[in-house]
Amino acid sequence: MRKAGLLLTAILLLAVFSAGCISSSSENANISEKEATLIVFHAGSLSIPFQRLENEFSAYAEKNLGVKVKFQDEASGSVKAVRKVTDLGKKADIVAVADYTLIPQMLVPPNYTDFYVLFATNEIVIAFTDKSKYVDEMKAHPEKWYEILARDDVSFGFSDPNQDPCGYRSVMVMKLADLYYGKPIFETLVEKNTNIYANGTHVYAPREIQVKNNRIVIRPKETDLTGLVESGNLDYFFIYKSVAEQHNLSYITLPDEINLRDFSKADYYGQVEITLGSTGKTIKAKPIVYGVTVLKDAPNRELAIEFLKFLLGGEEGKKVFAENHQDFLNPPVAFGNVPEEIKELVEVKG
Repeated sequence: MRKAGLLLTAILLLAVFSAGCISSSSENANISEKEATLIVFHAGSLSIPFQRLENEFSAYAEKNLGVKVKFQDEASGSVKAVRKVTDLGKKADIVAVADYTLIPQMLVPPNYTDFYVLFATNEIVIAFTDKSKYVDEMKAHPEKWYEILARDDVSFGFSDPNQDPCGYRSVMVMKLADLYYGKPIFETLVEKNTNIYANGTHVYAPREIQVKNNRIVIRPKETDLTGLVESGNLDYFFIYKSVAEQHNLSYITLPDEINLRDFSKADYYGQVEITLGSTGKTIKAKPIVYGVTVLKDAPNRELAIEFLKFLLGGEEGKKVFAENHQDFLNPPVAFGNVPEEIKELVEVKG
């Protein structure tokens, strides 16, 4: 009996020791294999630079932060990206939009976030391929762009103003062209082909955009039109210069008075405004500036702030955006309750 008792004691001690080893091993495994997913709602025009930057951040985070980071990206028009949070109640860590003013207008007052950063710029161009009608004429005489787009056998497009800043910016570019050229360009290109209309310099985009013929194509976000142009099913479209460059499309630039690139012409741009049926909000034409924020209830807020540091600080963000033909603000400009972690990387205003 005594031997049996000793044997039982030895077995119990061995079991306890083994359990301790297993527990310790399991805890170490959890530490060494820590994983996290960052959910990012972003403008379609940020898809390529953000994918590059996210890959670089993943490598950085695993090496320096001890975290294996995966990204769950949802590209859309910027208005739609914001409304996923405000209207649909979807969770996200980071929201990055092509029009920074959407953040203070739609995310700050309802208390989804209390800060935002302006970080990049762009301009509107008209892109096409060698398959586009009258391509040689467009290249030789870019000043005739509105005459070429007005021809009955030419098709052109822009994104939905109710969902995407590139859409409402494209519409406002055509209204600014009225002022610059002194011709009814908006009426010819927009009002005759859609139910979008203007009263003076104030443009109205109904909640449901309708097209009146097959000369014009409207899609939810600007990048949705890229494939149509590349395949030859669409002749021309209004798009950001960075996207045209990234897809190796031909394009013409527009005068600074209408391309929304030139900060010195902000007052001139501001003559035109648009009211969106989707939100009821009125937006003035202004130079194109992108904005980003981390939401208050971000599932991985601390890690999202680390990504923001990676985007705004050092050379990684600037390099990625430069290689993708998009100008980076130097320095980025931040508003609101700016996190301490990024204060040294930005110019804090307001």
